Amino acid sequence: MNDFKPRSSVIRLRARLARRLALMALAGLALLLSVTLLLAAVALCCVAAAWAAIGDGEPLRTVLWVGAGLISLALALSGLKALLQVGPRPEGIRLPRAAAEDFFRLLDDLAWRAGVEPVEHVRITDEINANVVQCPGLVLPGAMRTELLIGLPLVHCLSPAQFAAVLAHEFGHVAAQRRGWCGWAAWLRAAWVRALDALLPGASGGLPWLGGHADRFCHDMLRLARIEELEADAVAARLVGPTLLGETLVELSRKEHFLQHDYWPRVHALQTADAASVVRPFREMGHGFAAGFSHETIAADPALAIKEARAGLFHPSLRRRLRALRVSATALPSDASSAATHFFAGLLPSLAWIFDRVWREDARIRRHPMVVPDDDRAWP
Repeated sequence: MNDFKPRSSVIRLRARLARRLALMALAGLALLLSVTLLLAAVALCCVAAAWAAIGDGEPLRTVLWVGAGLISLALALSGLKALLQVGPRPEGIRLPRAAAEDFFRLLDDLAWRAGVEPVEHVRITDEINANVVQCPGLVLPGAMRTELLIGLPLVHCLSPAQFAAVLAHEFGHVAAQRRGWCGWAAWLRAAWVRALDALLPGASGGLPWLGGHADRFCHDMLRLARIEELEADAVAARLVGPTLLGETLVELSRKEHFLQHDYWPRVHALQTADAASVVRPFREMGHGFAAGFSHETIAADPALAIKEARAGLFHPSLRRRLRALRVSATALPSDASSAATHFFAGLLPSLAWIFDRVWREDARIRRHPMVVPDDDRAWP
């Protein structure tokens, strides 16, 4: 491993912020559960009181108790709905180990070097993105199930070594922030955000303090996310080296810019000009990078410079990350081969066929997401 460590102040800040937000989330979920149970108990008491009022022949008191019970029941159901909000299920094509043995050997090696458990499932998506998803396991209580999501455009635009750097970054998240109770803390924070999202539309008028709490909590969550990216970069730098990781950051930023501002607009222009033509953007994506991408042209685009200097919602700016790695933004890769042909050569026709079919259906009703400006869509 390379001798690279983030500043101790960054590690301590991340740990304090993560712990404080997790405790706030736990307290909020516990309070919401208590209030929900209390409202359910009040609803039952109102039912009993209404039944007694019916027996006493008092219709006015019966109506009042029934109304109070219905209000309590509605509030209890709203609280229960907020508590039962679940995160989005991982989407994509499930990749069996036998279909890409070299790729899974790379995953196992990186997981072993990072000191984390291997991922259980891998899914291929249609975004230029990579992401590790963790959720509580169903078989072993207390265990976290880990899935890795990899975008097909991502493997087309990176070399095998750069792709390994991306995977090292994702394992860095697990190694630095999501093992043991830290994984459950992350799950609690996400659960409280989902609960707040469900509560705010109905409670913002009667509980104005809840909106202020949600704003502060989400602001700190975004701050934590940006710090976690720097910490995951540090783990990846120890695994693959800061120079390679910096090159990967630069390469991916420029390739993502090329896809968003050049490749996908041209694809949609072709589809619009000749609707009868068969456009297969995912099948031709590798050739599109080889024929249309130019580092010099992309680097000269003023929009790219603005994007790389600006922080996203969940990520620090590229310049900030390169400074943390102590590498230059001008470092360029030398390996022209792609991770797609290296690891998934036999799968590319089938994967492209599936995603091209989905793209054609989506193109009938809306533009592809890669065409919509979204500075924080792509890894890293």
